[in-house]
Amino acid sequence: MTSMTRDARTYDKLHLQIPPDASREARMQAVVDALWQAFADQGYSWVGFYLDQPQEPDDRRMILGPCRDKPACSPLGLHGACGRALLSRQTLIVRDVAQLGENYIACDPRDKSEIIIPLVDHGGTCWGVLDIDSHETSAFDTNDENGLRNLLRVAGLPPR
Repeated sequence: MTSMTRDARTYDKLHLQIPPDASREARMQAVVDALWQAFADQGYSWVGFYLDQPQEPDDRRMILGPCRDKPACSPLGLHGACGRALLSRQTLIVRDVAQLGENYIACDPRDKSEIIIPLVDHGGTCWGVLDIDSHETSAFDTNDENGLRNLLRVAGLPPR
């Protein structure tokens, strides 16, 4: 992906497509749909949410929430990139998934990079992540992180 394509991504008007009084599930679906519609032709290969499912401490997982535009792995153990972002409560920009080694969970072997943003409730509990993949390396940067974090805030899905 060229930087010109990346620079063309603007997130600031996407909130207009998200109903402000909708349920959390509906707001997640609206975010997924808006992002997919806006950026499927600008490097996105998949966009979706993974939700924390606290089980027994040694069996904690994440399950797939709203997503586009193909199936994905579910449930996910916390050893992969999404689990790492959830547990660390830090945004993770993976420029090349090959560098993650055996801890990378490849739902689509064509994916080369991703961005994962953890989400918190009003009490500060991290309840899930927004995960976006690309078939291109270095597809995401801090411009994407900032735009996505703002969009999530507007949607009432506050990022960490």
